[in-house]
Amino acid sequence: MPKQEHIVSSFDRDLEGIQTRIMRMGGMVEEAIANASTALNTRDLELAQAVRAGDRAIDAAEMDLNEEAARIIALRQPAASDLRTLLSVFRVSGNLERIADYAKNIAKRSESVIELPAIPGDTAALKRMARQVEMMLKDVLDAYIQRDADLAEDVRQRDLEVDQMYSALFREYLTHMMEDPRHITTCMHLHFMAKNIERMGDHVTSVAEQVIYLVTGEIPGDERLKHNDTPFIQGA
Repeated sequence: MPKQEHIVSSFDRDLEGIQTRIMRMGGMVEEAIANASTALNTRDLELAQAVRAGDRAIDAAEMDLNEEAARIIALRQPAASDLRTLLSVFRVSGNLERIADYAKNIAKRSESVIELPAIPGDTAALKRMARQVEMMLKDVLDAYIQRDADLAEDVRQRDLEVDQMYSALFREYLTHMMEDPRHITTCMHLHFMAKNIERMGDHVTSVAEQVIYLVTGEIPGDERLKHNDTPFIQGA
């Protein structure tokens, strides 16, 4: 095999390997979202604690991805299109890590909510919202690997549904708190969880925009609607 062909083949393997790592990290984040919402809905303290403990592995995956991308850039000196792919690794892995942090926050608050009186139906609504984000994340990762700008744009537009779910839950929690002050503490925790899920959707949208940029070379404009008629409160 000619030397140049060998180098190209080796570089292609490097790119395939790093994208495989992105998918593996994405799978870990999808699982964290699912487990965090299930722990809340089923009042499973052990599962909530497992989500919190698992966040360390996701943090390590992000660090490994970034180090590998930096190594490939330094070693291979890639051309413009391949460089864009490698630079996307930093942005995509960063967004995945932030989504996982929000899943960890939900698990942390679940440990408190589990000890409080339940409000019928409200954790199920949060689970549906989390499931929406989980499916968006799955689709945007597929779009990233397949370089499917149309699928990425579909994910980007679906974030409106997450915003609408959040707004509806915000109003519902306010109603519960006004009707029965004993629900204030529980509803405050649930509201912060809903805000965390809404922020997950924003980070998935950021990944979708990165995919569109990879495929088209252009950052999407501001035509995507945002539906959020509630005050911004950042949960932790």
